[in-house]
Amino acid sequence: MSSVSSVPPIPGLAPVGSLSWSIPGLRDDPSMCLRCRSAQLLCGKPVCPILLKYHAFERTLPLLDGTELDGSSPPGLFVGRFGYPKVAVGPLLSPEHGSTELFDTPEDWVGRSVSDVVGFRTGLVRGTTRIRVTDAEQPIPMLEDLQLLGIAAESVESEAKFRRPPRGHLALSDTTPPFGPSAPIERFRLDVRRVDPHLDRLTSDVHANARIAVGELYERGVRVSRIQRAFSVGTLGRRGRRRLVPTRWSITAVDDLLSKQNLERVRSLPELSEIWLYRLTALDNRWLIAFLPGAFRYESIEAWYPNTLWNPSPTQLVMIGDHEGFEGRTTYASIGGCYYAARLAVSEALLSLGRQAGAVVLREVHPGEILPLGVWNVREHVRAALRSPPERLRGLPELDARIRESFAIPLERWRATSALLHEARTQRRLDEWSTSTPLPS
Repeated sequence: MSSVSSVPPIPGLAPVGSLSWSIPGLRDDPSMCLRCRSAQLLCGKPVCPILLKYHAFERTLPLLDGTELDGSSPPGLFVGRFGYPKVAVGPLLSPEHGSTELFDTPEDWVGRSVSDVVGFRTGLVRGTTRIRVTDAEQPIPMLEDLQLLGIAAESVESEAKFRRPPRGHLALSDTTPPFGPSAPIERFRLDVRRVDPHLDRLTSDVHANARIAVGELYERGVRVSRIQRAFSVGTLGRRGRRRLVPTRWSITAVDDLLSKQNLERVRSLPELSEIWLYRLTALDNRWLIAFLPGAFRYESIEAWYPNTLWNPSPTQLVMIGDHEGFEGRTTYASIGGCYYAARLAVSEALLSLGRQAGAVVLREVHPGEILPLGVWNVREHVRAALRSPPERLRGLPELDARIRESFAIPLERWRATSALLHEARTQRRLDEWSTSTPLPS
């Protein structure tokens, strides 16, 4: 249910920029960086060579004097994954006072530039302290404060003292949005004036498991980013089962849980009978989402130009995709959290339409993708595309024409990577056959 392909250089495409590092194994497997995305260090190096490229950003980050900070939290917090089950946990704090909610609310970043998003995030200082994940059940005072921060409904005035001055380092991840300097935190004080009543109630409900709690919060209109924050800091789930969840894991887990919940309902809806098409260009990414007639199935494909973030090759284009049929999938998608983020957006759109359909999400990533911004980039931009009125197509030849005009990559390369586009061309539905060819008597 996964496909990876590296293809020859695109005719007429000039390499953008130059690379000065050598990555072991990249020549034999050009998709290695795209599959790894710094999470697994498949190249064998102790630090991701691609992310080293961005250390130049350190000199542009705010430098903090001393060990004290007085400001506001969006509210925001971060749970690390290294050292699990004892992980680094702490608040995200801004030296600004007043409303800083925008700094940690990706639902409001659509239409913003990369510079805007990085600007929101690099001003956030992360305090860290190591806590065992099972301590979420009986938290120490500092974790109690973090859990309260995790269910806050608005920005929280805060004061913090660090053990050393925060270091100017830009933290980058393909799953989570970036944030700025960090330092071990000695103590902090919060002034939480208002909590989200839905999060507060589910935090107090020690009999609802995490899946039910996440689903109920979503149905009540709580934003996905807030659910992910509460899930991460261990405020949801049954008594005895609550845990701190690393932020990058919690983001994908919530996207996966919610999309599965939606799809349970989608599978019982009437089938779409025509091709609907949605398109969007944002942050130098081109998106095309096609809903195909028939029962639910889903596919997400990414095509990364040379010299883009996760494709350091100066000449080769790399494409990677995953798909699932009507019953879903049981293995983790090779393209990671982006697959589940797009699937959540697709499931929401199908529910809103009251139809089930095959869904193909195609993403062409151009060299303007200079930083990993997190999977919100996928979720929120696919959501934005699917909120626009669809273009209703008469058939596959018209879809082919739209793919050709939307993307620089030739149609044939999308076809070679896509299982669902191949299926649409080689398999006919029974109702099509029966209406065009009379059954023998």
